[in-house]
Amino acid sequence: MEKHRKKVVLIVIALSTISAMAQGNGTAGITEATQMVTSYFDPATKLIYAIGAVVGLIGGVKVYNKFSSGDPDTSKTAASWFGACIFLIVAATVLRSFFL
Repeated sequence: MEKHRKKVVLIVIALSTISAMAQGNGTAGITEATQMVTSYFDPATKLIYAIGAVVGLIGGVKVYNKFSSGDPDTSKTAASWFGACIFLIVAATVLRSFFL
């Protein structure tokens, strides 16, 4: 019985030591990680806007080519490219406002 009690005491001491160490360093680590992640949002948002602009230009050229050739599904193509651009812009804005 005495051996069992010593093991339990050792386990409790080890867990309390680990808990005490995690409380001090964990808060600083989480704060630093939060600052690092939020510092990437501004460049990432600008990158997504730039990708949206390029997608919009490519979509405009494709729609113009379809319109010039008289393709009957021009409006469907225009709607899909326009929707992709709007999704990129809205997604970037929503993510930025949600996390910052």
